[in-house]
Amino acid sequence: MNPNPESVIGEPLPPARTLPFPPPASGSFAGRTMQESTYSPRPPEPHLREDAPNVLIILIDDAGPALPTTLGGAVRTPTLDRIRSNGIGYNRFHTTAMCSPTRSSLLTGRNHHRVGNGQVAELANDWDGYSGRIPKSSATIAEVLRNYGYSTAAWGKWHNTPAEETTSAGPFDRWPTGYGFDYFYGFLAGEASQYEPNLVRNTTIVRPPKTPEEGYHLSEDIADDAIGWLRNHKTLAPEKPFLLYWATGAIHGPQHIMKEWADKYSGAFDDGWDAYRERAHEGAKAAGWIPEDAELTPRPEGLDGWDDIPEHQKPFQRRLMEVAAGFGEHADVQAGRLIDELDALGYLENTVVVYIWGDNGSSGEGQNGTISEFLAQNLIPTTVDQHLAALDELGGLDALGTPATDNQYHAAWAWAGSAPYQGMKLLASHLGGTRNPMFIQWAGRIEPDPVPRTQFHHVNDIAPTLYEIIGITPPDTVNGIPQDPMDGISLAYSIDDRAAEGRRRVQYFEIMGSRAIYADGWMASALGPRLPWVPGAPPGIRTWTPDEDRWELYDLDSDWSQAHDLAAVHPEKLAELKETWAIEAARNDALPIGGGLWVPALHPEDRFAPPYTEWEMTGDTVRVPEFCAPALGNRPNTVTLEVEAGERANGVLYKLGGAGGGLTVYAIDGTLHYEYNLFLVQRTIVRADSPLPAGASTVEVVTTVAEPRPGSPLHVVLRIDGAEVGSGDVPLSAPLLFTANDCLDIGRAYGGAVSRAYASRMPFAFDGTIGRVHIAYT
Repeated sequence: MNPNPESVIGEPLPPARTLPFPPPASGSFAGRTMQESTYSPRPPEPHLREDAPNVLIILIDDAGPALPTTLGGAVRTPTLDRIRSNGIGYNRFHTTAMCSPTRSSLLTGRNHHRVGNGQVAELANDWDGYSGRIPKSSATIAEVLRNYGYSTAAWGKWHNTPAEETTSAGPFDRWPTGYGFDYFYGFLAGEASQYEPNLVRNTTIVRPPKTPEEGYHLSEDIADDAIGWLRNHKTLAPEKPFLLYWATGAIHGPQHIMKEWADKYSGAFDDGWDAYRERAHEGAKAAGWIPEDAELTPRPEGLDGWDDIPEHQKPFQRRLMEVAAGFGEHADVQAGRLIDELDALGYLENTVVVYIWGDNGSSGEGQNGTISEFLAQNLIPTTVDQHLAALDELGGLDALGTPATDNQYHAAWAWAGSAPYQGMKLLASHLGGTRNPMFIQWAGRIEPDPVPRTQFHHVNDIAPTLYEIIGITPPDTVNGIPQDPMDGISLAYSIDDRAAEGRRRVQYFEIMGSRAIYADGWMASALGPRLPWVPGAPPGIRTWTPDEDRWELYDLDSDWSQAHDLAAVHPEKLAELKETWAIEAARNDALPIGGGLWVPALHPEDRFAPPYTEWEMTGDTVRVPEFCAPALGNRPNTVTLEVEAGERANGVLYKLGGAGGGLTVYAIDGTLHYEYNLFLVQRTIVRADSPLPAGASTVEVVTTVAEPRPGSPLHVVLRIDGAEVGSGDVPLSAPLLFTANDCLDIGRAYGGAVSRAYASRMPFAFDGTIGRVHIAYT
């Protein structure tokens, strides 16, 4: 047991300044012969206390504080209830307001720019703070704990590998197993279809174990796999403590969940987001999560009120929220299955469970409510009626949450789900983007307390907290590489003492120009150039500079929710905090300010793209992540396939993207089709006017671009053996990408079905033979 049962902090272990530990010397003596030798192996040298705790980190994605029933919301969260009842919570815990940045900070204990994650990995650029590469000079908790003797494993969403390194060719040193995890099962990108994800086990791309028709769902899969891992661990290495990192793709878009889970919330949101926000605010007070004097901030200008929504659109907006709620409950229930297994195997009593509800606030990237949420990443504005018209072709409201759509709720639901705060995901300026509930349970060591801790803390504090609880001194050198100093501050001091004075004095925040600085109870905030609920490119972004931004000032000790801007009252304090922000930004490589906008808003042509202009592939090339595949949807190119077909050939010749957006070439009863699916709201289909002949032939698909600009119209020509058999025009192309996680496949369609024509016949493998495939930019 802990030598000091009054505290979760045990005696510190002897500091290991350099990892890995040197291998132990042999205890045996080798003489000239075996008869002259002695054999006396030394027992392994322990580096941990016998009672070293296991660690489970649960991270929910894109989830605001006003959603869970645990905290007064409407989304049922029995597992979060359980952790809160058996542990303690922190209601002034903070994230970075974005996925990759939060995860890199969580895993390393450093600020996100310092470890190269000033924005999501897919939008990395060449500045140090935005490179998308966690440096080996900031070892992860997995790397450190593994050296101390822990088994380490991770599941679900990773999002900390550079996009260009996610193919089956590697390199693998920035995959989870290269960052200290013995085992990984999940997806590398920022989001994935919950029904048809592109999955990785360790360093191998694998197919989901079931189809959607057989009941597959990603949250269930990663729970099943983690349970299986735990059972193997109990059998094969029961003496070793473990670190488990379990990170769902929920509630991130696409918001995918089976109908029965969404139907549990039928009617729950009929009165709209304004009324829900008020209910959730009062619920949070009743739950003892926020102070009685916390004020509900008003709806931001430009964000629709519920009464502003046309009546014919309201059923769509309600159903989107019902789907999201079911998605959230389902994820929490899967986390509960993992905790049940820990209990059944006898591990739970000595397991530190850290449950973080959201790597940022709720996401407004669904903007006005969408059936294909990657429209926002491509900065393509659409109308709700366009979505409704496309949805009618997919089966109406019942299609929401299914593999047929990539839906995400209206940004006003995200605002409501982040009550009582002003912000949401992508707004590092305001607490709705950065303030996320965090709970810790450790049976027998942490006395349950329903009153939340109010010390101001940050996600970079988790790693040093775990080190202190275990007794580890952060190493100076790991694998021969000197280590960067830790930015995190252990919060272990507050676990045993609810009233302890907070130890974090300063913390900066920045995402895509939205920024804030906290210092000794004060916070200064600047919204920046981009509001997540506004479709399209931010107005004036090409000439924006941070000097134009208006800063706000809040006294968080008396103003819980940033309801009262004191900038005009205390200009000297605001000037002091702005200077502090500038110092912190320079110290943490957070320059240039707004550097995360370089690719998506200023230079989409600078997004990562393979350095090649030609590719040689074969008919069995599959699962090439879109970021690493030829840009067939927005660059001039020619695809040439050598095909051997039978009479009335059927099947996919190739496809890029997934159900929510992509392009594909396929044959049905001998007729070639080209289809460009612009995020479900617009489809262009080109049909050949003569059949694909039986026997050998050469198929060419030639794409030209009308104008050298993002989103330009395309002209597509189909040829068979050099003769034109069809042509057509794509009115608008996807400026960036179709998907985050789906792929280029040749000869079949894994992942989502780009075309509805073969959605019921997936993977719709070509029934002939595809030999050489040549792709070239033209």
